[in-house]
Amino acid sequence: MAPQSSIPPAANVLGTIGTICWCVQLVPQIVRNYRTKNTEGLPAAMMFLWSASGVPFGVYAIAQRFNIPLIVQPQCFCVLCGVSWAQCLVYGRKWRTWTATLLLTVLFAVFAGLQAGLVFAIQPAYARGIDWPVLLIGIIAFIVLVAGYFPIPFELLKRRGRVVGIDFIFLAIDWFGAFFSLMSLVAQSEFDTLFGTLYALCCMIEMSMVTSHLIWRLRTRGIRKRAKADGKTFDESEEGLAWQAKGIDLEAKFWKFVERGEKVGAFGASDTDEIVAAEVVRGTNKNMVPNAAV
Repeated sequence: MAPQSSIPPAANVLGTIGTICWCVQLVPQIVRNYRTKNTEGLPAAMMFLWSASGVPFGVYAIAQRFNIPLIVQPQCFCVLCGVSWAQCLVYGRKWRTWTATLLLTVLFAVFAGLQAGLVFAIQPAYARGIDWPVLLIGIIAFIVLVAGYFPIPFELLKRRGRVVGIDFIFLAIDWFGAFFSLMSLVAQSEFDTLFGTLYALCCMIEMSMVTSHLIWRLRTRGIRKRAKADGKTFDESEEGLAWQAKGIDLEAKFWKFVERGEKVGAFGASDTDEIVAAEVVRGTNKNMVPNAAV
């Protein structure tokens, strides 16, 4: 796709609205994280990948000569996602605040240098009509941003469709940002298929998250009603906890499988069989000897 030669006023207006949304979209999430000092349910990997996607996103927007708002947009998005990721490190993984801040500062410096270097590296070739470097950058931006959504289905499976830790005001603003950015591309002289698809996917995924949570509320309306009658919240009632515990934690199953594989690899199959047999003989294998005293 050739760079935009002229930007219609409508594209600038729509792009400005989308940029304003994406400049403040994560503020409610950041404020929520700070107030609750808790980021459970907010995937740190998602925030990091979204922040990292700002680099190729920005390079592509500059090379394609998008309207100014769409060029500013990935820079704001990168910064806000980076701040939210640092909060995940502090509140979720109990990092020291100064350590997370230092790491985030270094990361932003690397991102800025990488983006500037890529812009200067690909512009001469693009000016000569060589399109594949810019297209490659755009594809990388697309893949990295969409990859940030991958942890979400696992979180929803674990909580049986419930959205936890993600602010719905953030989701709403984010959806409007993607929608108006998509409309901005539609209003341009030439539609950018790659980024148009990206914005459309963002809208669809975020709508599916809200739908998933609404379905969870419908399925648990009886439990929440009984809990409220007892003066409890859903998470405080035994019935609610029992219902929620039936979720599928694929991440825990995966790491359990990995640990089992590491143990087998360390001892070897024959050694493992000998250890199990020895435990049975000594009467220490609880699974095969019920009520064993230890």
